[in-house]
Amino acid sequence: QVHLVESGGGLVQTGASLRLSCAASGLTFNIYTMGWFRQAPGKEREFVTAINWSGDSTIYADSVKGRFTISRDNAKNTVYLQMNSLKAEDTAVYYCARARTGRIASMAGQFDTWGQGTQVTVSS
Repeated sequence: QVHLVESGGGLVQTGASLRLSCAASGLTFNIYTMGWFRQAPGKEREFVTAINWSGDSTIYADSVKGRFTISRDNAKNTVYLQMNSLKAEDTAVYYCARARTGRIASMAGQFDTWGQGTQVTVSS
């Protein structure tokens, strides 16, 4: 059974940084694209970023481009999300997800396995 477990969320002030981690088990990690999505209270889940199986292709939502960086360590079955210059509007539950293939993806329907989420709260 595939498990994705996020960690690293917390409460920070505007301008601070956080690094989220997503540890995967029960799958051949290094053949799948991995992504991060987020959901703020009262809003729909939205795409944040994704990285392809090898790590040489990434894609970002415009709202986080230049501030967030996705990376992966296939030896550790882990994907990371480095978040810098955090803003109040980044407050959300952040979800790690596995895509159906190793090609880059950004639509929620292209991902078939989700973690339980980790809360990120940015206070202004």
